[in-house]
Amino acid sequence: MLADFSMNFVRFLVVALEALILARVLLSWTDPTGRGRLASFVTSMTEPILAPVRRLMPRTGMLDWSPFIVILVLGMILRAVTS
Repeated sequence: MLADFSMNFVRFLVVALEALILARVLLSWTDPTGRGRLASFVTSMTEPILAPVRRLMPRTGMLDWSPFIVILVLGMILRAVTS
């Protein structure tokens, strides 16, 4: 029973992080300065995850690949947990 709860909790966290990162990408198109409350909340929740990945990756101009990389890694974690 505790193992089931733990697995469901990890799944929930991974899916929630993926949704927040996707929201951050969409908000960067609509509110790039992040002045709104929603944008600042999403930024504050995702920046601790995206910043280390961004530092490791080479600069690619205007395109930020860190959300894509993080979502791929989160997807791998989700597949490992569900199998």
